[in-house]
Amino acid sequence: MNIHFIAIGGSAMHNLALALHQKGEAVTGSDDVIFEPSKSRLKAQGLLPEKEGWFPEKITSDLDAIILGMHAKADNPELLKAKELGLKVYSYPEYLYEASKNKTRVVIGGSHGKTTITSMILHVMNHFEKDVDHMVGAQLEGFDTMVRIKDDNEFMVIEGDEYLSSPIDRRPKFLLYKPNIALLSGIAWDHVNVFPTYENYVEQFELFVSEIVDGGAIVYNEEDAEVKRVVENTSNAIKKIPYRTPEYTVKDGVTYLKTQDDSIPIEVFGKHNLSNLEGARLVCEQMGITAQDFYKAIATFKGASKRMEKIAESDTAVVFKDYAHSPSKVQAAVRAVKSQYPKRKLLACLELHTYSSLSPEFLKEYRNTMDAADKAVVFYSPHAVKIKQLEAIKREQIEEAFDRDDLVVFTSPADFKTYLYTQDYADSCLLLMSSGNYGGLDFDAMKQYIEND
Repeated sequence: MNIHFIAIGGSAMHNLALALHQKGEAVTGSDDVIFEPSKSRLKAQGLLPEKEGWFPEKITSDLDAIILGMHAKADNPELLKAKELGLKVYSYPEYLYEASKNKTRVVIGGSHGKTTITSMILHVMNHFEKDVDHMVGAQLEGFDTMVRIKDDNEFMVIEGDEYLSSPIDRRPKFLLYKPNIALLSGIAWDHVNVFPTYENYVEQFELFVSEIVDGGAIVYNEEDAEVKRVVENTSNAIKKIPYRTPEYTVKDGVTYLKTQDDSIPIEVFGKHNLSNLEGARLVCEQMGITAQDFYKAIATFKGASKRMEKIAESDTAVVFKDYAHSPSKVQAAVRAVKSQYPKRKLLACLELHTYSSLSPEFLKEYRNTMDAADKAVVFYSPHAVKIKQLEAIKREQIEEAFDRDDLVVFTSPADFKTYLYTQDYADSCLLLMSSGNYGGLDFDAMKQYIEND
């Protein structure tokens, strides 16, 4: 097939382009800006566009399909040309469904834990050399790309994002996948620029459960009251498999998971990750993996990229980088590090970076989320707020929202960096939570500073 990507440089888009190229399809693409690592990875496979920009002349009747990324606009000249020619235009999730409509689709949904749970499942499958198609939002050890599509694989494991499908399709991505096996990890209001009310946001998960195919199954976190209500109230004729956080202990900074046979040391930690692990186990069970085999494989799982990633460690200090940005994720991350290292001082730093986190109305959702930290810091860029065309945020609004008298707030990248480099890290943990980089913080330099201090 001849397939053209409009906005090929996106994290998910370029991985799908690479996967289809490896499958043997003829792939082309365009984008007005392409950042690393997408740029180098596309170039290595000969898929990097010669020039950045949009070129309607690339869109011809010889194309079998167009895949449209979220970065493109509805009036994109290449998209308009494709419509003029009557070409088939797929959103990213539409194409994934098309590629997996004859497979068993395993879709992992929830406001938090999606990437980690999907990564755990893929790690287990890879451990036992069971090849499955997949789409996951992080680069995993042992996998070349975040997307894999092959004609003869039985399963496709998909991280089911609730964000919009494309500039011309306002449906959440996970509503297009029609799972045979689904998981729902938790529901906590997010993406307020798209779902302006909590009720509207929850409704998307009700629809997700209703889209599971007849006779399918859902694994769900019954410790989350909203998840429990949504799943148990559905009229869909599906098998319902609840899960709870398994028993575990922490000793000398190591988490031990209690199994039927023994307690085994694992690399991940924190109640939320143990809950994720149990959900992944039950999904793997539906895919033919026994509990004993699951535990054997999961013991070597070190976590997904940017999800509680240990980036530095010395005799007296440890530094973690985490993608946490929504309130539920922030609270879970802070509590996880504190429970893993209860005798160490915890400095937790959060960057407010997303549309939701920079919304004055949404800020109140962060109340008490960083209370488990000994020191709490919030960084945000007024420039980023302006670029996103949001209402300006004052320091006092953040202090009031987090409801912590000793909260430290920074708006200057230089001041934040100076603060980090002047702290005493003896017997301490540093947790850096952001979907950005605090205005240009060099994480490698931070690693060298901690390990050489």
